[in-house]
Amino acid sequence: MHLLILRSTQCYYHDFRQIVFAIMLSLLASPSLAQPPAEGPFAALPGSWTGTGTIALSSGAKERIRCQATYRLDGSSTDLRLEIRCTSDSYKFELQSHITYSDRAISGSWNETTRGVGGTVTGSATGTQIRARAEGQTFTAILAMNTRGSRQSVSIQSPGSEMSDITIDLTRGSK
Repeated sequence: MHLLILRSTQCYYHDFRQIVFAIMLSLLASPSLAQPPAEGPFAALPGSWTGTGTIALSSGAKERIRCQATYRLDGSSTDLRLEIRCTSDSYKFELQSHITYSDRAISGSWNETTRGVGGTVTGSATGTQIRARAEGQTFTAILAMNTRGSRQSVSIQSPGSEMSDITIDLTRGSK
């Protein structure tokens, strides 16, 4: 009788292993887990972000800047609105932009309100990285942005302009 109970326990253990294996296999084969979500590169951005960085001016001076950014999705996760305000002891800029994403490409418009200038944005977005070129009548800049969880790094380079290099590290405050 004791031997029969031991064998029954082994059968239950074998059945349990098969059930666990079947569940694991079905989870791995699930389309929602096997493929990345089709949310687009803007899905992780909405909310309020704050941080600090440095700005290098054309005069050669470098200053610490403080920034606040707000990202909003405009109807879908492929349509983004951005507002960012940065200030230093002697410099201030306020940027607004509207950017759309389609098939790894981004495009849109930007407007710097303190100077009354604006233009277009074009670039690419893959995973957590966005690379873009912002152009206006008197301004061209290269932007690189990387977002990981609640942290974001932004680099803007515009050789020959009033602000030749900006680096900002932001942290998400609220969604």
